Amino acid sequence: MQWTIETGLVSREAADWIDARYRGYLRGQVSELEICGEMVQMYQRLHEDEMRRAAKTYFESRIERKIFAEMRVLVEELCSGGVELWSVSSTNNWVIEEAVRGFGIPAERVLAARVEVRDGVVTDTILDVPTDEGKAVALRRVGVTAPDAVFGNSVHDVAMLEMARRAFPVNPTPGLVERSTQEGWSVYYPVSVEPK
Repeated sequence: MQWTIETGLVSREAADWIDARYRGYLRGQVSELEICGEMVQMYQRLHEDEMRRAAKTYFESRIERKIFAEMRVLVEELCSGGVELWSVSSTNNWVIEEAVRGFGIPAERVLAARVEVRDGVVTDTILDVPTDEGKAVALRRVGVTAPDAVFGNSVHDVAMLEMARRAFPVNPTPGLVERSTQEGWSVYYPVSVEPK
């Protein structure tokens, strides 16, 4: 959201609207589901090819260098072993599809916040916002009812972690650390972020 506003990808009106909504979210006046959907709706009237180019630029400049080395190794091993991998996120599908491309996860196995695109133009019609219980719902919808392993980092991943044969909280938020303790899930911290 901040990067989108800083780069001028969306209009000033859209930037002001989403900024006000996000401030409401931080005050507890806007739900997680609402804000995640609105953060995709804010791109309405842009062309999808613009969104794909922006997602690529954003990923390369802000995210790629932050990927945990351990995650790269793990995903390579899983892919070479023929494991079917899915990516589930409340972030928009354009960013997630770009992010997982290098991991060999096809766009068809990305379950992310998305809106309808008509004639190449982004609309405000929400198709999916997988967050909280919605992540488990999205997986069940595609026939993944008992995944062997699920990796997550926030309390918004709990429903998805609960449905897994093995739950792996990775670099979790404080809320997920607390829930992991309750559930008996072992928490994993990559070397680059391991608490001292």
